[in-house]
Amino acid sequence: MDLWRNLASDDTIARAKQFAREHVAPVATTLDRDDVYPLDLVRMTAELGWNSMTLDTKYSGGGRSMTELTAVMEEVSVYSPILGISLITIFQSQKCIEMFGQESLKERYLPQYSAGLTASFALTEDGHGSDIRFLDTKASKTENGWRINGEKAFITSGSAAELFLVLAETENGVSTFVITRDMPGVSTYQGEHAQTFGLRNGPHVNLVLNDVEVPDDHLVGTEGRGLKQVMVTLANSRTLAAGISLGIARAAVEDALRYVDKREAFGSVVLEFQGIQWYFAQLVAEIDAARFVTYAAGQDLDAGRDIARSSSEAKMLAGALATKAADIAVQVCGAHGTRETQPFGRYLRDAKAYEVAGGSAEVLKNTVAKSLIKAVRSGHA
Repeated sequence: MDLWRNLASDDTIARAKQFAREHVAPVATTLDRDDVYPLDLVRMTAELGWNSMTLDTKYSGGGRSMTELTAVMEEVSVYSPILGISLITIFQSQKCIEMFGQESLKERYLPQYSAGLTASFALTEDGHGSDIRFLDTKASKTENGWRINGEKAFITSGSAAELFLVLAETENGVSTFVITRDMPGVSTYQGEHAQTFGLRNGPHVNLVLNDVEVPDDHLVGTEGRGLKQVMVTLANSRTLAAGISLGIARAAVEDALRYVDKREAFGSVVLEFQGIQWYFAQLVAEIDAARFVTYAAGQDLDAGRDIARSSSEAKMLAGALATKAADIAVQVCGAHGTRETQPFGRYLRDAKAYEVAGGSAEVLKNTVAKSLIKAVRSGHA
Protein backbone atom coordinates (compact mmCIF):
# COMPACT_ATOMS: atom_id res chain seq x y z
CA MET A 1 0.00 0.00 0.00
CA ASP A 2 1.72 3.19 -1.23
CA LEU A 3 0.45 5.62 1.38
CA TRP A 4 3.82 6.86 2.54
CA ARG A 5 6.40 9.19 1.06
CA ASN A 6 9.91 7.79 0.61
CA LEU A 7 12.19 9.61 3.07
CA ALA A 8 15.38 7.76 2.12
CA SER A 9 16.75 6.49 -1.19
CA ASP A 10 14.22 4.78 -3.43
CA ASP A 11 16.61 1.87 -4.02
CA THR A 12 17.13 1.14 -0.32
CA ILE A 13 13.41 1.25 0.38
CA ALA A 14 12.55 -0.92 -2.62
CA ARG A 15 15.08 -3.57 -1.58
CA ALA A 16 13.86 -3.52 2.02
CA LYS A 17 10.22 -3.83 0.94
CA GLN A 18 11.00 -6.76 -1.34
CA PHE A 19 13.04 -8.57 1.30
CA ALA A 20 10.37 -8.03 3.94
CA ARG A 21 7.56 -9.29 1.70
CA GLU A 22 9.47 -12.35 0.51
CA HIS A 23 11.29 -13.43 3.67
CA VAL A 24 9.85 -11.71 6.76
CA ALA A 25 6.11 -11.79 6.11
CA PRO A 26 5.86 -15.60 5.74
CA VAL A 27 7.43 -16.23 9.17
CA ALA A 28 6.15 -13.25 11.18
CA THR A 29 3.37 -15.12 12.97
CA THR A 30 5.59 -18.14 13.67
CA LEU A 31 8.37 -16.01 15.15
CA ASP A 32 5.92 -14.35 17.51
CA ARG A 33 4.20 -17.59 18.48
CA ASP A 34 7.39 -19.56 19.08
CA ASP A 35 9.37 -16.69 20.68
CA VAL A 36 12.60 -17.44 18.83
CA TYR A 37 15.51 -15.29 17.70
CA PRO A 38 15.27 -14.88 13.89
CA LEU A 39 18.81 -16.11 13.25
CA ASP A 40 18.21 -17.12 9.63
CA LEU A 41 16.84 -13.67 8.82
CA VAL A 42 19.70 -11.94 10.63
CA ARG A 43 22.22 -13.95 8.60
CA MET A 44 20.38 -12.90 5.43
CA THR A 45 20.37 -9.21 6.37
CA ALA A 46 24.10 -9.47 7.05
CA GLU A 47 24.60 -10.68 3.49
CA LEU A 48 22.60 -7.67 2.29
CA GLY A 49 24.93 -5.39 4.25
CA TRP A 50 22.26 -4.13 6.65
CA ASN A 51 23.87 -5.44 9.87
CA SER A 52 26.86 -3.17 9.24
CA MET A 53 25.17 -0.59 7.04
CA THR A 54 26.44 2.54 8.84
CA LEU A 55 29.78 1.06 9.91
CA ASP A 56 32.93 2.64 8.48
CA THR A 57 34.12 0.90 5.31
CA LYS A 58 37.57 0.37 6.86
CA TYR A 59 35.88 -2.23 9.11
CA SER A 60 34.01 -3.92 6.23
CA GLY A 61 30.95 -1.75 6.79
CA GLY A 62 28.72 -0.06 4.26
CA GLY A 63 29.46 3.54 5.25
CA ARG A 64 25.82 4.46 4.65
CA SER A 65 23.65 6.99 6.44
CA MET A 66 21.42 6.64 9.48
CA THR A 67 18.44 7.73 7.40
CA GLU A 68 19.03 4.74 5.13
CA LEU A 69 19.22 2.33 8.06
CA THR A 70 16.12 3.91 9.62
CA ALA A 71 14.26 3.18 6.39
CA VAL A 72 15.35 -0.46 6.50
CA MET A 73 14.18 -0.76 10.10
CA GLU A 74 10.82 0.77 9.25
CA GLU A 75 10.17 -1.43 6.23
CA VAL A 76 11.11 -4.77 7.82
CA SER A 77 9.10 -3.87 10.94
CA VAL A 78 5.94 -3.41 8.89
CA TYR A 79 5.99 -7.20 8.73
CA SER A 80 7.86 -8.08 11.93
CA PRO A 81 9.49 -5.77 14.48
CA ILE A 82 11.07 -8.94 15.86
CA LEU A 83 13.66 -8.61 13.11
CA GLY A 84 13.94 -4.88 13.77
CA ILE A 85 14.67 -5.32 17.48
CA SER A 86 17.23 -8.04 16.68
CA LEU A 87 19.05 -5.68 14.32
CA ILE A 88 18.97 -2.75 16.74
CA THR A 89 20.83 -4.67 19.46
CA ILE A 90 23.47 -5.53 16.87
CA PHE A 91 23.72 -1.85 15.94
CA GLN A 92 24.01 -0.69 19.56
CA SER A 93 26.98 -2.88 20.41
CA GLN A 94 28.64 -2.14 17.09
CA LYS A 95 28.17 1.62 17.43
CA CYS A 96 29.53 1.71 20.97
CA ILE A 97 32.70 -0.12 19.92
CA GLU A 98 33.11 2.05 16.82
CA MET A 99 32.69 5.33 18.70
CA PHE A 100 34.63 4.57 21.87
CA GLY A 101 36.72 1.40 21.52
CA GLN A 102 40.48 1.14 21.19
CA GLU A 103 41.71 0.49 17.67
CA SER A 104 42.75 -3.07 18.52
CA LEU A 105 39.22 -3.78 19.75
CA LYS A 106 37.68 -2.29 16.62
CA GLU A 107 39.94 -4.30 14.33
CA ARG A 108 39.14 -7.52 16.18
CA TYR A 109 35.35 -7.31 16.32
CA LEU A 110 33.89 -4.74 13.93
CA PRO A 111 34.62 -6.67 10.69
CA GLN A 112 32.71 -9.63 12.16
CA TYR A 113 29.42 -7.74 12.03
CA SER A 114 29.30 -7.84 8.24
CA ALA A 115 29.67 -11.64 8.49
CA GLY A 116 26.63 -11.92 10.76
CA LEU A 117 27.94 -11.50 14.32
CA THR A 118 25.01 -11.38 16.76
CA ALA A 119 25.24 -9.09 19.76
CA SER A 120 23.41 -7.52 22.66
CA PHE A 121 23.60 -4.66 25.16
CA ALA A 122 23.82 -6.06 28.71
CA LEU A 123 22.97 -3.10 30.93
CA THR A 124 20.09 -4.09 33.19
CA GLU A 125 20.29 -5.75 36.58
CA ASP A 126 17.55 -6.97 38.88
CA GLY A 127 16.77 -4.21 41.32
CA HIS A 128 18.23 -1.41 39.23
CA GLY A 129 16.16 -1.22 36.02
CA SER A 130 16.82 2.04 34.14
CA ASP A 131 19.05 3.33 36.96
CA ILE A 132 22.46 2.10 35.85
CA ARG A 133 24.56 4.52 37.90
CA PHE A 134 25.22 1.91 40.61
CA LEU A 135 25.68 -1.73 39.69
CA ASP A 136 26.21 -5.06 41.40
CA THR A 137 28.41 -6.27 38.53
CA LYS A 138 32.01 -5.43 39.40
CA ALA A 139 35.23 -5.32 37.37
CA SER A 140 38.62 -5.30 39.08
CA LYS A 141 41.98 -4.58 37.47
CA THR A 142 44.39 -7.47 37.00
CA GLU A 143 47.95 -7.62 35.74
CA ASN A 144 46.84 -8.31 32.15
CA GLY A 145 43.36 -6.84 32.03
CA TRP A 146 40.16 -7.10 34.02
CA ARG A 147 38.25 -9.67 36.08
CA ILE A 148 34.46 -9.32 35.97
CA ASN A 149 31.86 -10.80 38.31
CA GLY A 150 28.12 -10.28 38.44
CA GLU A 151 24.83 -10.96 36.73
CA LYS A 152 22.88 -9.01 34.14
CA ALA A 153 19.14 -9.50 33.75
CA PHE A 154 16.47 -9.28 31.05
CA ILE A 155 18.89 -9.09 28.11
CA THR A 156 17.19 -8.57 24.75
CA SER A 157 18.61 -10.78 21.98
CA GLY A 158 20.65 -12.50 24.68
CA SER A 159 19.50 -15.98 23.74
CA ALA A 160 21.50 -15.81 20.50
CA ALA A 161 24.10 -13.10 21.17
CA GLU A 162 27.71 -14.05 20.54
CA LEU A 163 29.00 -10.74 21.91
CA PHE A 164 27.79 -8.64 24.85
CA LEU A 165 28.46 -5.01 25.74
CA VAL A 166 28.48 -5.13 29.55
CA LEU A 167 28.34 -2.32 32.10
CA ALA A 168 30.24 -2.93 35.33
CA GLU A 169 31.38 -0.87 38.28
CA THR A 170 35.11 -0.22 38.43
CA GLU A 171 37.21 1.71 40.92
CA ASN A 172 36.62 4.97 39.06
CA GLY A 173 32.95 4.61 38.18
CA VAL A 174 30.86 2.64 35.72
CA SER A 175 32.72 1.24 32.70
CA THR A 176 31.86 -0.66 29.52
CA PHE A 177 33.41 -3.99 28.55
CA VAL A 178 33.24 -6.32 25.56
CA ILE A 179 32.57 -9.93 26.56
CA THR A 180 31.99 -12.87 24.24
CA ARG A 181 29.88 -15.92 24.95
CA ASP A 182 32.81 -18.32 24.53
CA MET A 183 34.93 -16.74 27.29
CA PRO A 184 35.46 -18.95 30.38
CA GLY A 185 33.04 -18.04 33.15
CA VAL A 186 30.29 -16.73 30.85
CA SER A 187 26.88 -18.39 30.94
CA THR A 188 23.24 -17.50 30.37
CA TYR A 189 19.92 -18.79 31.66
CA GLN A 190 16.27 -17.89 31.37
CA GLY A 191 15.15 -16.06 34.47
CA GLU A 192 11.71 -15.91 36.03
CA HIS A 193 10.60 -13.11 33.73
CA ALA A 194 12.25 -14.27 30.49
CA GLN A 195 9.16 -14.05 28.27
CA THR A 196 7.39 -10.86 27.25
CA PHE A 197 4.03 -10.42 25.54
CA GLY A 198 5.51 -8.47 22.62
CA LEU A 199 8.71 -8.15 20.57
CA ARG A 200 9.30 -11.84 21.12
CA ASN A 201 12.73 -12.35 19.55
CA GLY A 202 13.64 -15.16 21.90
CA PRO A 203 13.38 -15.27 25.69
CA HIS A 204 15.28 -12.54 27.52
CA VAL A 205 18.19 -14.06 29.39
CA ASN A 206 20.26 -13.43 32.47
CA LEU A 207 23.98 -13.17 31.77
CA VAL A 208 26.19 -14.65 34.50
CA LEU A 209 29.83 -13.53 34.75
CA ASN A 210 31.93 -15.68 37.07
CA ASP A 211 35.56 -14.52 37.27
CA VAL A 212 35.54 -13.61 33.58
CA GLU A 213 39.00 -12.47 32.50
CA VAL A 214 39.21 -10.01 29.61
CA PRO A 215 42.23 -8.31 28.02
CA ASP A 216 42.90 -4.68 28.84
CA ASP A 217 41.66 -3.44 25.47
CA HIS A 218 38.23 -5.01 26.11
CA LEU A 219 37.55 -2.04 28.35
CA VAL A 220 35.73 0.22 25.90
CA GLY A 221 37.47 3.59 25.89
CA THR A 222 38.28 5.13 29.26
CA GLU A 223 37.50 3.69 32.68
CA GLY A 224 34.57 5.40 34.37
CA ARG A 225 33.03 6.67 31.12
CA GLY A 226 30.53 3.84 30.69
CA LEU A 227 27.40 5.83 31.51
CA LYS A 228 28.25 8.53 28.98
CA GLN A 229 29.09 5.93 26.34
CA VAL A 230 25.81 4.10 26.87
CA MET A 231 23.73 7.28 26.82
CA VAL A 232 25.32 8.40 23.54
CA THR A 233 24.85 4.94 22.03
CA LEU A 234 21.20 4.77 23.07
CA ALA A 235 20.59 8.25 21.67
CA ASN A 236 22.10 7.09 18.38
CA SER A 237 19.81 4.06 18.28
CA ARG A 238 16.53 5.77 19.21
CA THR A 239 15.99 6.99 15.67
CA LEU A 240 16.08 3.34 14.59
CA ALA A 241 13.71 2.45 17.43
CA ALA A 242 11.30 5.09 16.16
CA GLY A 243 11.51 3.52 12.71
CA ILE A 244 10.51 0.16 14.19
CA SER A 245 7.47 1.69 15.91
CA LEU A 246 6.50 3.47 12.70
CA GLY A 247 6.57 0.13 10.89
CA ILE A 248 4.12 -1.30 13.44
CA ALA A 249 1.83 1.74 13.14
CA ARG A 250 1.80 1.48 9.36
CA ALA A 251 1.01 -2.23 9.44
CA ALA A 252 -1.93 -1.68 11.78
CA VAL A 253 -3.38 1.14 9.69
CA GLU A 254 -2.87 -0.59 6.34
CA ASP A 255 -4.40 -3.90 7.43
CA ALA A 256 -7.35 -2.18 9.10
CA LEU A 257 -7.97 -0.05 6.00
CA ARG A 258 -8.07 -3.10 3.77
CA TYR A 259 -10.54 -4.84 6.05
CA VAL A 260 -13.01 -1.98 6.56
CA ASP A 261 -13.00 -1.29 2.82
CA LYS A 262 -14.43 -4.79 2.28
CA ARG A 263 -16.59 -5.15 5.37
CA GLU A 264 -20.25 -4.19 5.11
CA ALA A 265 -22.46 -3.15 8.03
CA PHE A 266 -25.90 -1.53 8.14
CA GLY A 267 -26.10 -1.61 4.37
CA SER A 268 -22.82 0.23 3.70
CA VAL A 269 -19.11 -0.44 3.42
CA VAL A 270 -17.62 0.36 6.82
CA LEU A 271 -14.97 2.67 5.34
CA GLU A 272 -17.74 4.90 3.98
CA PHE A 273 -18.83 5.88 7.49
CA GLN A 274 -17.47 9.33 8.31
CA GLY A 275 -16.53 8.39 11.85
CA ILE A 276 -14.33 5.56 10.56
CA GLN A 277 -12.78 7.85 7.96
CA TRP A 278 -11.88 10.36 10.66
CA TYR A 279 -10.05 7.68 12.63
CA PHE A 280 -7.85 6.93 9.64
CA ALA A 281 -7.38 10.55 8.58
CA GLN A 282 -6.07 11.41 12.04
CA LEU A 283 -3.80 8.36 12.23
CA VAL A 284 -2.28 8.90 8.79
CA ALA A 285 -1.61 12.57 9.57
CA GLU A 286 0.08 11.61 12.83
CA ILE A 287 2.17 8.91 11.16
CA ASP A 288 3.27 11.39 8.50
CA ALA A 289 4.29 13.86 11.22
CA ALA A 290 6.14 11.24 13.28
CA ARG A 291 7.98 10.02 10.19
CA PHE A 292 9.22 13.54 9.44
CA VAL A 293 10.42 13.95 13.04
CA THR A 294 12.15 10.57 12.90
CA TYR A 295 13.96 11.14 9.62
CA ALA A 296 14.94 14.65 10.70
CA ALA A 297 16.60 13.03 13.72
CA GLY A 298 18.40 10.68 11.34
CA GLN A 299 19.61 13.67 9.35
CA ASP A 300 20.86 15.27 12.57
CA LEU A 301 22.90 12.13 13.23
CA ASP A 302 24.28 12.10 9.71
CA ALA A 303 25.27 15.77 10.03
CA GLY A 304 27.00 15.22 13.36
CA ARG A 305 24.59 17.41 15.31
CA ASP A 306 23.54 16.75 18.91
CA ILE A 307 20.65 14.31 18.77
CA ALA A 308 19.73 13.74 22.41
CA ARG A 309 16.54 15.77 22.00
CA SER A 310 15.55 14.90 18.43
CA SER A 311 16.05 11.14 18.77
CA SER A 312 14.16 11.09 22.07
CA GLU A 313 11.28 13.02 20.52
CA ALA A 314 11.21 10.59 17.61
CA LYS A 315 10.99 7.47 19.77
CA MET A 316 8.53 9.06 22.18
CA LEU A 317 6.14 10.13 19.42
CA ALA A 318 6.46 6.99 17.29
CA GLY A 319 6.17 4.64 20.26
CA ALA A 320 2.94 6.18 21.53
CA LEU A 321 1.56 6.42 18.01
CA ALA A 322 2.15 2.74 17.27
CA THR A 323 0.15 1.76 20.36
CA LYS A 324 -2.62 4.18 19.41
CA ALA A 325 -2.75 2.95 15.82
CA ALA A 326 -2.89 -0.71 16.86
CA ASP A 327 -5.61 0.01 19.42
CA ILE A 328 -7.78 1.86 16.90
CA ALA A 329 -7.17 -0.85 14.29
CA VAL A 330 -8.62 -3.43 16.67
CA GLN A 331 -11.56 -1.14 17.45
CA VAL A 332 -12.60 -0.39 13.87
CA CYS A 333 -12.26 -4.03 12.84
CA GLY A 334 -14.59 -5.14 15.62
CA ALA A 335 -14.64 -8.85 16.43
CA HIS A 336 -12.37 -9.48 13.43
CA GLY A 337 -9.68 -7.40 15.11
CA THR A 338 -9.69 -9.57 18.23
CA ARG A 339 -9.25 -12.92 16.50
CA GLU A 340 -6.11 -14.94 17.07
CA THR A 341 -5.98 -15.65 13.35
CA GLN A 342 -5.50 -11.94 12.64
CA PRO A 343 -2.35 -9.86 13.28
CA PHE A 344 -3.96 -6.98 15.17
CA GLY A 345 -3.32 -8.44 18.62
CA ARG A 346 0.34 -8.90 17.69
CA TYR A 347 0.54 -5.30 16.53
CA LEU A 348 -0.89 -4.09 19.82
CA ARG A 349 1.44 -6.26 21.91
CA ASP A 350 4.53 -5.31 19.93
CA ALA A 351 3.66 -1.61 19.93
CA LYS A 352 3.11 -1.41 23.68
CA ALA A 353 6.19 -3.48 24.44
CA TYR A 354 8.37 -1.06 22.48
CA GLU A 355 6.68 1.99 23.94
CA VAL A 356 8.19 0.79 27.24
CA ALA A 357 11.41 -0.91 26.11
CA GLY A 358 14.49 0.90 24.85
CA GLY A 359 13.63 4.07 26.76
CA SER A 360 10.19 4.60 28.24
CA ALA A 361 8.18 7.73 27.46
CA GLU A 362 9.00 9.07 30.92
CA VAL A 363 12.76 8.64 30.43
CA LEU A 364 12.53 10.24 26.98
CA LYS A 365 10.57 13.20 28.32
CA ASN A 366 13.27 13.72 30.93
CA THR A 367 15.87 13.87 28.16
CA VAL A 368 13.86 16.40 26.16
CA ALA A 369 13.23 18.48 29.28
CA LYS A 370 16.95 18.58 30.10
CA SER A 371 17.66 20.00 26.64
CA LEU A 372 15.01 22.67 27.17
CA ILE A 373 16.40 23.66 30.56
CA LYS A 374 19.90 23.84 29.09
CA ALA A 375 18.68 26.01 26.22
CA VAL A 376 16.76 28.50 28.33
CA ARG A 377 19.51 28.85 30.93
CA SER A 378 22.18 29.38 28.29
CA GLY A 379 20.15 32.09 26.60
CA HIS A 380 19.38 30.05 23.49
CA ALA A 381 15.64 29.67 24.06
